[in-house]
Amino acid sequence: MELTEALAAVRAGSEKKKFQQTIDLIVNIKNLDMKKPESRFSKEVALPHGTGKSARVCLISDSHKGYEPKLGKDDITALERDKRVAKKLIRDYDFFMAEPPLMILVGKVLGRYMGPIGKMPRLLPPTANPATVAEELSKSVRVRVKDSPNIQCAIGTEAMADEQVLENAKRVIEEIKKVLPAKSQIRNAYIKLTMGKPVKFVVK
Repeated sequence: MELTEALAAVRAGSEKKKFQQTIDLIVNIKNLDMKKPESRFSKEVALPHGTGKSARVCLISDSHKGYEPKLGKDDITALERDKRVAKKLIRDYDFFMAEPPLMILVGKVLGRYMGPIGKMPRLLPPTANPATVAEELSKSVRVRVKDSPNIQCAIGTEAMADEQVLENAKRVIEEIKKVLPAKSQIRNAYIKLTMGKPVKFVVK
């Protein structure tokens, strides 16, 4: 089944819900040795049409002005004393961006919590506009392999047009292919709604 047909089947097989369902892409990878560090990766993929939902992006900086939400050096240092608050903060945001001078501190205080869930901050160059970077991140998804050879991420919502969802799916698949180790390949892929059954399609 082609991706276009799979999306049609997913929509046709879904009953109307009281909430807007997310459309997910599931990709299973073969020949991926999870014992090797290079088999684990995390990458942000900017979708052509976004996910249909705005991601929450937090800036970590002392020098950039005019962007909120923002954390400074003192805020990060204070989190070192309260693990529970630090973990909650990280859960509250989808992405983080940080200026270079604070990256060492972020790594020391929050790295142990951010690293395992793939939320280490995007490095923000000195001349970059935080609002511009945040806008890109808000349309992004995190493609991540940690403990098992599969990836699942949102590629849209049921309210989005088919063409938008299909272009998003193709972009994610392209980016996955770029980061796969040698000899690893996509075994199969599925598309599904939040409350629906996965529908398998052929990856070309």
